[in-house]
Amino acid sequence: MTETYRTPPAEQQWPADDRPGNDVSNEAGKALLVGVLGGLVAAAGYLVFQRLPEDQKGRLQSQAKQLLQERIGEIRRNFNV
Repeated sequence: MTETYRTPPAEQQWPADDRPGNDVSNEAGKALLVGVLGGLVAAAGYLVFQRLPEDQKGRLQSQAKQLLQERIGEIRRNFNV
């Protein structure tokens, strides 16, 4: 069984932005852009962190650990784990 597809006449062509499936490539492009920007922000943060004095690094690490422990405790309370 063969299926034939009829192409629309030239006056009924889809506009470039309204083609079916065009939104998928547009969403993929946006996701890629967000990923690249996130990577750049993370790299900049890493470079700034590496240039900090040791005492400030230690304070930041302890604050991050404390925040993470609080969040984990909150999640465990919410799920009664």
